[in-house]
Parts: sequence; structure tokens; C-alpha cells
Amino acid sequence: MTTYGLLVFDDAEELDFVGPWEVFTVSARLRDSGDRAVLIAERPSPVRCNKGLRVLPDHTLDDHPPLDVLHVPGGQGARTVQPHNAVVTDWIAKAAARAEWVHAVCTGTFLLHAAGPARGRRVATHRSHEDTLEALGDVTVVRDARYVVDGNVVTSQGVSAGIDSALWLVGRIHGREHARRVRRTIQYDPAPPYLADEPL
Repeated sequence: MTTYGLLVFDDAEELDFVGPWEVFTVSARLRDSGDRAVLIAERPSPVRCNKGLRVLPDHTLDDHPPLDVLHVPGGQGARTVQPHNAVVTDWIAKAAARAEWVHAVCTGTFLLHAAGPARGRRVATHRSHEDTLEALGDVTVVRDARYVVDGNVVTSQGVSAGIDSALWLVGRIHGREHARRVRRTIQYDPAPPYLADEPL
């Protein structure tokens, strides 16, 4: 049985946790082995995310089940508020030490740096925040990879890269063919109509 714990907080970027949530919950349904994903927040009240989506956590930092995978999203809250919230960073440090895998998307890597698990590691983050993260020190920012695996810490660039890294992680835990089934089930086959690297 695999338990995925996804941290949520005010001003978390929605797709940074909803994308991996989709991967993890579809994986759980396909396996039918008691796997589950839970949302965890500092308080039991609804969390208002970066674009206004409100979500209700399943658990607080003090009452969640043991986690096999700790997931940390990015967003404005991950880089400006939560790194200075000792309650959250202390919890991340403890939860990461117990988890088999630690997974962050976008500027969630800033929270992993503040809490400790990203220190001394090779990591990825959103391209517009790479210099800022590198300036914090004790971290090597990889700029040319959608996600980076260093030991049991998996970090990724923004938004859709979090889905990529979540699929990799599910494949690492439960096998490549299972990850392929998850990908087919969610019909994840990106083909954007306007390429981001094309000139205006």
C-alpha cells in the first residue's frame, strides 16, 4: 500500500498539486491495493490557492497517516510565506525523513530548501526562479531538465513538469508498465497548439 501526502497551503499553485493528485489517485484505482492520496494542511479549514481555488484538506500536520510519498507544490506561498513558517518547515523536515520519496513541483523546491531536504542536492524549479533559488546556496539548480532525481528527492519545473515527474515516480515505485497504464488512462499526451519557444 502506498500513501501519498500532498501538502496544501494558501497561495499554492493549483496544478502543482492537482496534476500529481490525478496521477497518484488514478494509480491507486488501477492498482486496487489500498493506495491513497490525502491532502494535508496546517489547519483543517479550507485553503485558498494561488488562482482562487479553495480546497478542503483531509488531514492536518498532526493527524495524517504515515506517508510513503511527501508532495510539496509551488506557488507564491511556497516562495514568500511558507519558507518562513517554522511549523510547516519543521513538519516537512520530519515527514521527509520518514517518507520513502519526497516530490516537489515548481517553487515547492524553495520549501524543500528551507526545510532541509533539498540542501546539497541537484534540483529543478520554475525557470523564472532558478537564479533566486541558486542564490540561497547549498543547492545545485539544474536548468535543462523538466525534473531531477537526486537520491529519494524528485523536483521538477513548473506545472506540467509536475505531472511528468509524478508519472516517473509512480513508475519507479510500481513499475513502468503501470505508469504507462496511468498515462493512458488520463490520456496524458501533451500536444500544445502554440509552442512556448516560438517567437512572438
